[in-house]
Amino acid sequence: MVFKLFLLFVVMPIAEIAVLLHVGELIGGWTTFFIVIVTAIVGAHLVRAQGLAALAEIKSKSAQGVLPADSITEGLMILVAGVLLVTPGFITDAIGFLLTLPITRKPLAKIFLSQLGPKLFTQTVYASHHHGQPFSQDSVEDDPARPRNKSNNVIEGEWQRKDN
Repeated sequence: MVFKLFLLFVVMPIAEIAVLLHVGELIGGWTTFFIVIVTAIVGAHLVRAQGLAALAEIKSKSAQGVLPADSITEGLMILVAGVLLVTPGFITDAIGFLLTLPITRKPLAKIFLSQLGPKLFTQTVYASHHHGQPFSQDSVEDDPARPRNKSNNVIEGEWQRKDN
């Protein structure tokens, strides 16, 4: 985690500055400045349009009773893209445009959900039932409240609430 933060906050800005300086040497400082401004403006408009489309898709799927996990993931990716596109630099703009355009965003969202989705869901469900305690396989196996049903069959029964 520390290494990822190091890359994000130290290496990425240095790379952005290096690219901006190199492009500035090739095409001129003012031209580079205007390209950065134009990409921020175009990116903001594109993010707004794609964000509204994602919101409409989330509302539509929710109204149909379908869990809009992929649409929510894409919406979050559009949000990240907006931040990246407004940040000055060519590397962040390239990543931002990749996250904004549906042709690249949809496959990236599927990859993201397939990699992190099960982990996030398991941790969220476990944490909601166990008052925010961290998830671990040992804690699931040691949980006395967890039903022991190795065959995954449904066990029918009746229950009553007995208030104190």
